[in-house]
Amino acid sequence: MNKHDALKKYFGYETFYPLQSEIIDHVLAGRHALVLMPTGGGKSVCFQIPAMLKGGVAIVISPLIALMKDQVDGLIANGIPAAFLNSALTDEQSAAIVRRCLKNEIKLLYISPERLTSGSTIGFLQKLDIALFAVDEAHCISSWGHDFRPDYLKLHILREKFPAVPLIALTATADHVIRRDILRQLDIPEEHQFIASFDRPNLSLAVYSGQKRFEQILRFLSKRKNQPGIIYCLSRKATENVAGKLQVRGLKAAYYHAGMDSAQRSSIQDAFIRDDIQIICATIAFGLGIDKSNIRWIVHYSLPKNIESYYQEIGRAGRDGAPADTILFYSYADVKTHHDMLQDLPPQRQELLLAKLERMKRFAEADICRRRILLAYFNEQPAGDCGNCDVCKNPPKKIDGTIIAQKALSAVARTGEKTNMTTLIQILRGSQSAFIRENGYDQIKTFGAGRDVRYHEWAEYLFELLNSGFVDIAYDESYALKLNDLSRKILKGEMDVLLTKPTEMEKKLETINALPEKQMVDNGLFERLRVLRRALADENHVPAYVVFSDRTLSEMAAAMPRDTVEMLSVSGVGEHKMHKYGNRFLEEICRYAKKSS
Repeated sequence: MNKHDALKKYFGYETFYPLQSEIIDHVLAGRHALVLMPTGGGKSVCFQIPAMLKGGVAIVISPLIALMKDQVDGLIANGIPAAFLNSALTDEQSAAIVRRCLKNEIKLLYISPERLTSGSTIGFLQKLDIALFAVDEAHCISSWGHDFRPDYLKLHILREKFPAVPLIALTATADHVIRRDILRQLDIPEEHQFIASFDRPNLSLAVYSGQKRFEQILRFLSKRKNQPGIIYCLSRKATENVAGKLQVRGLKAAYYHAGMDSAQRSSIQDAFIRDDIQIICATIAFGLGIDKSNIRWIVHYSLPKNIESYYQEIGRAGRDGAPADTILFYSYADVKTHHDMLQDLPPQRQELLLAKLERMKRFAEADICRRRILLAYFNEQPAGDCGNCDVCKNPPKKIDGTIIAQKALSAVARTGEKTNMTTLIQILRGSQSAFIRENGYDQIKTFGAGRDVRYHEWAEYLFELLNSGFVDIAYDESYALKLNDLSRKILKGEMDVLLTKPTEMEKKLETINALPEKQMVDNGLFERLRVLRRALADENHVPAYVVFSDRTLSEMAAAMPRDTVEMLSVSGVGEHKMHKYGNRFLEEICRYAKKSS
């Protein structure tokens, strides 16, 4: 069996993703490698196929129990003998897996970095015929990364104890500095790097103001019934609040955060994987261990802490290659929260993370193609604008905003530079609230000077003035707005201001609501196949996407195969799954065809 035979037999695909074939050849030749591929880009195949083609067992270092379980379940469903050793197993279960490895009955064994360097694990590994080592989430080895894990620093022991065994390090998020760190610590030659494109064209990208974010989410979800997704929140309390409000509206939602006990978290995660829950509202504690291929959307309720985290989190959508949506809601309050969370860190670490936060903030504030910014962050230059982000779809229109800016800055000055954005908008729009009257803000010259501008438009104008440096914000003074040199030039008429014309809120909501242009086929058959998939998944006690991905079901619904040969030509249908599930799907397609004729 060669690599192409293995790809079709075990995974059901005819062709490799870019770089996969070269990496497999490189590893089969016994050489070490560093592989950078975006989430959903096919990293696992780069070591799973060599593991099947070489003698012995492949040892995979993986950071999370949930990730191990998902990958092992998926491999077993594809007919590949795999197992894991971690703290979730009893001593008897661990001993049974050790015996199977010693009998050469396991092809891939997943181990946590903590397990690798504890007890007698190294001694056990030295008794095995090891085909290769794969270090997943390799960016965790670098203290310059966003997800540093000290236990990864001990992985050099693999190169010391097993110098002849090829080692492949894999990650979806690493800039130049982190890549150099991985190469140095794992002693991988610099020329043995494989860097795939970070572009995920099936993911739409959008950033919206945090104004009325929950209402926007409801409008978005109204067009995506039964489509699984994740809403990432900054705090545990926010996950519970958002999930509760969604449940009140009849949606299958749950929350997930590190404050829950492990049994609760496992229960929620399993329900989401099996499609019993449609929506997870979670902190970043959720997702890294999820290999669910049919997540159709990701919403960031608040600004992520850095671009690496953001990119990794949106990468959990559309892993099957079908269209998926990503939305980020942004407000200055999020920035302040992140600042507060970093206060107790050592100065050097704090400086690094603040710099990364600033890059994330600039991404959210940008008015150029967002995919360009993401790819540039990972040192990749795109050929052109993507056409699949909010900026490309709705290019900003500039207007002369000098008078608008002068009204806002004048109000800042006349309130003694002590008001935040919310109060400033109330003053400009002439609010008669008790707070405004009690502080005498209804007596200043600019009170009501902006009645003709709607609240959300003022919010967007003020955000843009902040982003352009025309006014400052004091996070340590309850977000009070402050004048600067540019502010004074504008007030004196020495400088003109161009502002982006705010898109009408309804128009923005329509953009969010819009379904991807290339939707999966849904001719009625797709839904019937989805119901069958769920039934088979329940029968076999596996997640639905392990049976077949959404993309594979969509292709079945479009092609309507009538026999085994035609079914095997559908992408994602391998020999093992054809034997296990294929005939049931062929029968369902036949019934549908008869009914429709």
